[in-house]
Amino acid sequence: MPTTTSQPAILMLQDGHVFAGKAFGKIGTTTGEICFNTGMTGYQEVFTDPSYYGQILIMNNVHIGNYGTKPEDVESSGVKVKGVIGRNLEEKFSRFLADKSLQEYFQEQNVVAIDGIDTRALVAHIRTQGAMNCIISSEISDLAQLKIALDQVPSMDGLELASTVSTTAPYFLGDENSNIRVSVLDFGVKKNILHCLVERGAYVKVHNAKTSFEELEKFEPHGYFISNGPGDPAPMDYAVKTVQKILAADKPLFGICLGHQLLALANGISTFKMHHGHRGLNHPVKNIISGKSEITTQNHGFGVNPDSVRANQNVEITHLNLNDNSIEGIRIKNKKAFSVQYHPEATPGPHDSRYLFDEFMAMMHH
Repeated sequence: MPTTTSQPAILMLQDGHVFAGKAFGKIGTTTGEICFNTGMTGYQEVFTDPSYYGQILIMNNVHIGNYGTKPEDVESSGVKVKGVIGRNLEEKFSRFLADKSLQEYFQEQNVVAIDGIDTRALVAHIRTQGAMNCIISSEISDLAQLKIALDQVPSMDGLELASTVSTTAPYFLGDENSNIRVSVLDFGVKKNILHCLVERGAYVKVHNAKTSFEELEKFEPHGYFISNGPGDPAPMDYAVKTVQKILAADKPLFGICLGHQLLALANGISTFKMHHGHRGLNHPVKNIISGKSEITTQNHGFGVNPDSVRANQNVEITHLNLNDNSIEGIRIKNKKAFSVQYHPEATPGPHDSRYLFDEFMAMMHH
């Protein structure tokens, strides 16, 4: 495969900062909201997570790509990030199971990336200044031209993206003779979430984001799963109405990430755009009910408003982030409905949070 690393590339941030690096992946130009992930491994799972749609990702770890890629490690139909920024994006890889280098994988998936960036300095800048839009180009060197293109990128605040990554046609997973059926509302669901439901015996039907409650009910589900996904939850009125109807019908409901934010909105709790979000696989979360802590995987740029949660008499806080006390889990009093902000299906080493799927299954068995 021809190497592209000798070709120069430019990264420009919305605040005017410009970084020079080398081209990696596809030669081209890409735009999106810049964010960072602190995980040392799991880069292929991260790149294919639909919740990252619309974002350009700084990989905080120095070496990315050193164990190559393999088809089994994807979380969706393909790469969902808009671009990748790295310190050392590796073409050479060492892993018996891998079938491609990161360079080959990015070229195949049309991913524009930039290599040779001081990612530690860049992450420190984003942590201070907050999330903002950026542009990467390995074909345009004129800064004025890049600035014009960057100015046309919409803000993530108020952007509805979930319906763009949702499945277009419904599909089924698991044993159709199972005595537990789950309707999944897909806003960008990760494959491993579906796997966690299926391996516990659920027969799953995955629906498009804009499917009505009446249509979801035709499957005669024992419970509803509200998935993760990209973008701002606040403009998603269609989804909030569906969640409200599920609650009104008193059906078991479990939400993850965006699903957590939608459950909050359905109960009159506001959401907000975070300064720079939580993305990584080492975030400590305390379960207030059990008193135990979990090491969690996270990927979100929006959160639920803590004051708004605490003011709501019908909602109980179940999980808190030990880094910044942000709300990581809620349950609705007198309803079979709960949600978490983090990703219990992920495996950041331990399986600390898998019990949530067991609780959901138990709720549907009653």
